[in-house]
Amino acid sequence: MSKQKLSVVVTRRLPEVVESRMKELFDVELNETDVRMTREELAAAMRRADVLVPTLSDHIDANMLAQAGEKLKLIANFGAGVDHIDVSSARQRGVLVSNTPGVSADDTADMAMALILGVTRRIPEGMAVMQDGKWQGWSPTAFLGGRVGGRRLGILGMGRIGFAVARRAKAFGMQIHYHNRKRLRPEVEAEVGATYWESLDQMLARMDVVSVNCPHTPSTFHLLNARRLKLMKPTAVVVNTSRGEVIDENALTRMLRAGEIAGAGLDVFEHGHEINPRLRELPNVVLVPHMGSATVEGRVEMGEKVIINIKTFADGHRPPDLVVPGLL
Repeated sequence: MSKQKLSVVVTRRLPEVVESRMKELFDVELNETDVRMTREELAAAMRRADVLVPTLSDHIDANMLAQAGEKLKLIANFGAGVDHIDVSSARQRGVLVSNTPGVSADDTADMAMALILGVTRRIPEGMAVMQDGKWQGWSPTAFLGGRVGGRRLGILGMGRIGFAVARRAKAFGMQIHYHNRKRLRPEVEAEVGATYWESLDQMLARMDVVSVNCPHTPSTFHLLNARRLKLMKPTAVVVNTSRGEVIDENALTRMLRAGEIAGAGLDVFEHGHEINPRLRELPNVVLVPHMGSATVEGRVEMGEKVIINIKTFADGHRPPDLVVPGLL
């Protein structure tokens, strides 16, 4: 790349320290309103930028990439997941894609444990009574939840986040089980006392809590479909801090309403911010607005990775977090 500053378009507001650093290094255009761009606005941004910095709410498909023109050379995604970007089409058009892996594992694992505790200990139900002023005092049988210690936790996807969940759950005395594309090395399993299940179906049928931590890919879409959800024990709880598309949300809602699954903690939803209204009615469901990686520290670290990827590219080198389609 030439020594002239790269033109960079950022689709959403980022932490102030990240935006300030970008202004120093690049010819940057910020989204001051923080309103999600329309498809037309996003396509226009891609035509006037050398580098686009999108987030997971920006869906960049082949048709949109075809409108990008010749100027766009890098999509430096703010986030680890890139299922909202057609990476193969981008590469075919000579556009590189980078991401920010390894930043939010601990933050997301913290949220997974919070959801496990929130559902099993009925924390939102207790909060609602307190906020409504309806608490009549302590009772031996009021708000009885379940002890997490000793329960079987089945982790679906034992990558960075899944393993971070396992570490936390072990500290709470849970028994760690997991299903993954590849089995972990024996010494890694031993660190958290994890039991590997080659069959997802068999694991689901035996778990007390299931934590979804796998990415959304064509092969994981509705991985927890109606048939698999029916394999779970009626006393089991499912928690999802990964991607909403991994679970058939309608099937999950039906089973929760029918008492066929004891509870759910959801940080992500199949249709983005459009949540099945029946989920909101259920007292055994904890819903949070995609807060898994929402820490100041995590967002700043993600921004720093974006800047490093852009700066490395500007200096004529391969971005350190380049996404390779064949590895997705």
